[in-house]
Amino acid sequence: MKMNRLRDLREERNLTQEKVAKALGIGQAGYSKYECEKIDIPTDILLKLSDYYNTSIDYILRRTNNKNPYKKSEKYDKIMSR
Repeated sequence: MKMNRLRDLREERNLTQEKVAKALGIGQAGYSKYECEKIDIPTDILLKLSDYYNTSIDYILRRTNNKNPYKKSEKYDKIMSR
């Protein structure tokens, strides 16, 4: 089963392709090609997507299932407060 992380991230936030494309400074047609995996996503766009969705590039590229690898856990906070 092929997963589409870009579509999932966008739909979770109730965003349109047009709105995301505008935030990235690209056209909707170009963004649609990334989302449909018709063309590879350039590094500069991956960085913008990672910032825009507050997730890692690895998550976008399906190298991990952890959406927020940089989010501090309660366990981390307890350890650091000692």
